[in-house]
Amino acid sequence: MIITKRTYKDLDLNFTAHPVTGDVTKNKDINAIIGSVRNLLYTNFYERPFQPQIGSNLRRLLFEPIDAFTTNAIADDIRNTIKNYEPRVSIEAIEVEPDYDRNSYLVSLTFFIQNDPEPINVSFYLQRVR
Repeated sequence: MIITKRTYKDLDLNFTAHPVTGDVTKNKDINAIIGSVRNLLYTNFYERPFQPQIGSNLRRLLFEPIDAFTTNAIADDIRNTIKNYEPRVSIEAIEVEPDYDRNSYLVSLTFFIQNDPEPINVSFYLQRVR
């Protein structure tokens, strides 16, 4: 029995040009999935034309007081967003740590891509803009 690993491709949203062809470069496999997860989390509701329900509520939560309730709400929102809109990923762990000095949150995600036994670890800061 042959097991085929699925390949995922997506456009690089930094729109960097390919050095030879000049076309927009592509993200592949793990980088494509990580980009998709980040786009979902950074997109607010009603920002996508014709798909207003896709996104998360993280931007609103960043303007709430930094406490245990908000930290748990951010973790729940991340879990629900990925569960509902990214079927290629299954979440292993979400850690949200408040950074009181920088008025931000450090988010660490551990997830598995379908049919891939290697866990993926991604960390990023959530910080309000204004």
